[in-house]
Amino acid sequence: MAVTYRESGVDIDAGDRLVERIKPLARATRTREVVDGIGGFAGLCSVPGDIEDPLLVSGTDGVGTKLKVAFATGKHDTIGQDLVAMCVNDVITTGARPLLFLDYFACGSLDVDIAEAVVRGIADGCQLAGCALLGGETAEHPGMLPDGEYDLAGFSVGVVSRKSVLGPHRVQAGDALVAVASSGLHSNGYSLARHVFEKEMKLGYGDHVDELGGSVGATLLTPTRIYAKATRALCSDLGAGLHALCHITGGGIVGNLPRVLPRGTRASLELPRDRPAVFDVIEKAGPVEVDEMRRTFNLGVGLVAIVSAEAADSAVQSLQDAGEKAWRFGELENTPADSPPTVSIR
Repeated sequence: MAVTYRESGVDIDAGDRLVERIKPLARATRTREVVDGIGGFAGLCSVPGDIEDPLLVSGTDGVGTKLKVAFATGKHDTIGQDLVAMCVNDVITTGARPLLFLDYFACGSLDVDIAEAVVRGIADGCQLAGCALLGGETAEHPGMLPDGEYDLAGFSVGVVSRKSVLGPHRVQAGDALVAVASSGLHSNGYSLARHVFEKEMKLGYGDHVDELGGSVGATLLTPTRIYAKATRALCSDLGAGLHALCHITGGGIVGNLPRVLPRGTRASLELPRDRPAVFDVIEKAGPVEVDEMRRTFNLGVGLVAIVSAEAADSAVQSLQDAGEKAWRFGELENTPADSPPTVSIR
């Protein structure tokens, strides 16, 4: 009897069923720039015609070991939003508008229901970001991953006018820093967080923790916030008063903020006292030293905007009007000329 591809572990029919299921999900994210839909070998998208001297901005990322929580809880419909967020939130730091998103979904054996749930989360994330889910790849690799597990990668493209690019070249001493709240851990530091909950606290993902106001699993699966629409409003409202944006990812505030600061400056900051409870639980239960917390987690700050001092109040108001929790976070000070940028936390 002839051997089939399905017997070797790859189910082509399941892949075809998945494509049909995700077509309407992608269609719901379609923007006016999309030229063609799901089904071809490549996605086509035009560059917006209203942007002077446009530059394309790209970013790629994954969600790390947060996937382990999705596997353990069987909840797969929000991890896609995390994937979009981790890519898009990097792209927007240049001042870019997200244009399109592509995903890569790899598994050992394709479960159509799980894959559809993941892609549904990706489509939700694209709608929050205002970009199109232009395409992707589903790869079935028998023997590479256990049944029920998968890996994700994402790729985002945005567009910005050359004259509007944000970054250290605009930043100077005397600027104000405005913090935008995170929803929790976002998608960084999960190896440490899982160690504390599983090994130190001896908890399962279904266990309720009073301080968290819910289960461990629900807390750890809180989706990463997508700041694209809020920063687009900020760019419009502040114009030249907006100098830089910093996405707080792995490395925390101390590891990421210097990336958007010029030499000869120091950011003097005061961390929020009303951060999400998950950080307090991890720090106390570990216990985890303060410096380790600061270089691992976002500690309640998902994005930082650097603005001219006179634009600070307007920046806070613009972000709040866009549905974000935002506040004055600190200021930028002079240090010896040409010294590396630093962060001081009070």
